Amino acid sequence: MSLWQSYRSLAPRTRALFGIGLVAWASVGLWTTPQVEGALGMTASEKEKEELERKMAVRVERVDRG
Repeated sequence: MSLWQSYRSLAPRTRALFGIGLVAWASVGLWTTPQVEGALGMTASEKEKEELERKMAVRVERVDRG
């Protein structure tokens, strides 16, 4: 039996609780990420932030047909 079939064979309430648990786990991870990064010394410096912003800037140039 595949993982999807095993999941579908669970009771609807169990599937709902499983989904809520996954959402809660992801929310805790997103909420604690900045604190963990700070504790591990993985925060970006201002120079790195500026370089990323420069690379992410969208540049659109118009080219005439020849």
